[in-house]
Amino acid sequence: MTQSPQTTSKGFSRAFWVSNTVELFERMAYYAVFIVLTIYLSNILGFNDFEASMISGLFSGGLYLLPIFTGAYADKIGFRKSMIIAFSLLSAGYLGLGLLPTLLEAAGLVEYGEVTRFTGLPGSNDRWMIVPVLTLIMVGGSFIKSIISASVAKETTEATRARGYSIFYMMVNFGAFTGKTIIDPLRNAIGEQAYIYINYFSGAMTVLALLAVILLYKSAHTAGEGKSMREIGQGFLRILTNWRLLMLILIVTGFWMVQQQLYATMPKYVIRMAGETAKPGWIANVNPFVVVCFVSFITKWMAKRTAITSMNIGMFLIPVSALLMACGNLLGNDLITGMSNITLMMILGIVVQALAECFISPRYLEYFSVQAPKGEEGMYLGFSHLHSFLSSIFGFGIAGVLLTKYCPDPALFDTHEAWEAASANAHYIWYYFAAIGLIAAIALLIFAKATEFIDKKKKA
Repeated sequence: MTQSPQTTSKGFSRAFWVSNTVELFERMAYYAVFIVLTIYLSNILGFNDFEASMISGLFSGGLYLLPIFTGAYADKIGFRKSMIIAFSLLSAGYLGLGLLPTLLEAAGLVEYGEVTRFTGLPGSNDRWMIVPVLTLIMVGGSFIKSIISASVAKETTEATRARGYSIFYMMVNFGAFTGKTIIDPLRNAIGEQAYIYINYFSGAMTVLALLAVILLYKSAHTAGEGKSMREIGQGFLRILTNWRLLMLILIVTGFWMVQQQLYATMPKYVIRMAGETAKPGWIANVNPFVVVCFVSFITKWMAKRTAITSMNIGMFLIPVSALLMACGNLLGNDLITGMSNITLMMILGIVVQALAECFISPRYLEYFSVQAPKGEEGMYLGFSHLHSFLSSIFGFGIAGVLLTKYCPDPALFDTHEAWEAASANAHYIWYYFAAIGLIAAIALLIFAKATEFIDKKKKA
């Protein structure tokens, strides 16, 4: 059979590979910034732990709520136009994060160097200029969340879909790994200014993605383009009345609330508990490294199992990962010379968490893509990210409260001994997340049994 000129010998179109490549650039940009966003907000802009957690949570939450709407809009105007809009906004936003501290320093509110010296910024309203800057990134990123995963759905067949999402998820995590790798060497070289200059790297990556879309992206799949607002509204109604999808989103939110702690809790936790020499960027990189290494193998291994079965396995791994993280503060002498137990157990916990993600995330996206009618892939895959909106709002909010209660900022105490007494039970933080993960795992097991029973009853 003659292949379309847009189809490669591997069964995937050029649009599929361009989409995955720009996803790689976008993930490099996003994770380079997001891994230290709470530290940027505190150390560069002067927000306290709770404020930084809430701003980060609302930003991340909006990033995952908006795809419901931007995905529907992308279906209407086409994915190429949507990607151009998205990467233009992202480039402006990341460059804004780099330029904002320069403006604040010029206003005499702060002095940046290897260590930041505040001269009025923590009490100034000028620091809230971060909100419109983050909004640009939030809106631009929300397009990408729906478009790229929906593009995989458009550009694959039933036979290639699972492999397509495995490749997509591998690219996501390769980008995440690369982005997180940049920050620690930069921090070692120039100190806290690294949290400013990392934004220029991210801006460069999204400019490259923008150029790739303009020059290379073209898809033969145009179903849904030009639809009316009434048709979009009818599509929304179909999603909102699909109780299975809604229940699955709520359950998987439990997994993502634990996963979000890589960014909400872990950076500050390891620096405070293991010392300033701790490298949260490298520690967080364990997650995408493990995913890149194992996601393809696990997807193939579970190919003959249903998506829900695969997800069930991953969900029961999540509470185990949180309990491993808690162990770092319970062990005595360091088990490995030169590495604190806090770091060691955090790494082991993240390894388990990453394996859980391999079982859950690609199959979750596949499950949603199968439900999407032709021309509504953007809307459905955008809706699939609602779990990340919920987990960001609740996960970051809870993290701010738990850090303040169990692992507070050492700068708030007159002596190191006073801080040690206040943080003696820092590991309690992970007990909360272990409980959340276990409840979600049990809920998914009940969901699987209930839907299986209903389906059998319908066939009878």
